[in-house]
Amino acid sequence: MHYLIIGGCAAGLNGIEGIRKVDKEGDITLISEEKYPPYARCLITNYLIGTHTEEDLLLRNKSYYEEMGVNLILGKKAGNLDTKNKKVVLSDGKEIFFDKLLIATGSLPQKLECSGEEKQGVFEFRNIQDVDNIKKTIEKCEKAFVFGGGLIGIKAAYGLKKIGVDVELIVKSSRLFSRFLNKSAADIISDCIQKNGIKITTGLAPVEVYGNKEMTGVKFDNGEEKKAQLGIIGKGVRANISSLNNTGLNLHWGVVADEYLKTNIDGIYAAGDVAETKDLITGEYYINPLWMNAQEQGYVAGMNMAGEMKLYPGSIAGNSAEFFGLPVISLGEVKKKEDVEIIEFNEEEKSIYKRFILKYNRLIGAVLLGEVEDAGVYLALIRAKVNLQDYKDSLGKSWFNYGKIKEFIETSDGFRESISPEGEKIFFR
Repeated sequence: MHYLIIGGCAAGLNGIEGIRKVDKEGDITLISEEKYPPYARCLITNYLIGTHTEEDLLLRNKSYYEEMGVNLILGKKAGNLDTKNKKVVLSDGKEIFFDKLLIATGSLPQKLECSGEEKQGVFEFRNIQDVDNIKKTIEKCEKAFVFGGGLIGIKAAYGLKKIGVDVELIVKSSRLFSRFLNKSAADIISDCIQKNGIKITTGLAPVEVYGNKEMTGVKFDNGEEKKAQLGIIGKGVRANISSLNNTGLNLHWGVVADEYLKTNIDGIYAAGDVAETKDLITGEYYINPLWMNAQEQGYVAGMNMAGEMKLYPGSIAGNSAEFFGLPVISLGEVKKKEDVEIIEFNEEEKSIYKRFILKYNRLIGAVLLGEVEDAGVYLALIRAKVNLQDYKDSLGKSWFNYGKIKEFIETSDGFRESISPEGEKIFFR
């Protein structure tokens, strides 16, 4: 049996582990367009700042792949996918045949969609190579713009500020984190970021990046022009499916995958940011690009590729980050207002804010700011759909911890404990 994995991040790595959980002997090949084995993309801000090296970002040491019997093909793009003949053609023309395939190609950054964004000095913020290119430009940079008020944009702005760059966040919407935080939490983060020297301008969008070959400034939709030598696109991501057209795969926002992570073509599975799966809370098919989701999907898909019939319970929305010592975690449905009960805690003097969203006494979302140690507990409660009628008044209190709900976690089917790249304890099944 030959298992082929396209994509070298969390989903691809966990695909290896899922396969080896069931099949110790089958051949495994992993293809990555990057020259690095799977690494934690979510930590590239640390690489920019200088607290982490390339080696620090690696999810496994290099000997791991040899021990697991994995053939790594790095720095080669998987081009044409021939689903009928079960083969992939690499960028160098080499053909690789497979019995089972895992598509874990991840996501691509959104474009600025304005003229001049191809100029030197305008970068994405997605991988190690992006950061290396940014570092070269910083030496002659007096001013930087970061476009986008989501997690990618704010992480980029934070990293630039930490290394002494004058940086301004340009946000088209009316506030930061409009997609995964409520206004109260977003305002606290905005205050923290601005107090630490990052200017935030909302309701503004670029219409032109000007300069000859190199970026020298930006014209905005209000007619204003500002000088800058560095621009970073941090507007979010889209599923990396451009090479999958005309393959017969069911494509929508991403590659549509069923409750076993199978696609509509026999022997082909999908996992991670490219996979469109059922949302655990809403029941609708969606892409929730979250590290934990990619881990679990890759692991379940890998086991099923090797012959298991393990159900995937569904993905969950969420994000986590830390800016200037202020950590924030968002889980599940955090902005829903209709037909729900909302419990909030706000200790402004300590920069602690917590928001819990319940429906029929079951937790469906949580926002934690400043005090996030029990995020894994709340995630487990959401996943297990525990009835919290007798506990909801204790949500967010210092004494509400793992011990309070241990019985629920231990008796729920197959919960698996893991640690995220940021060191956060998480539970999934």
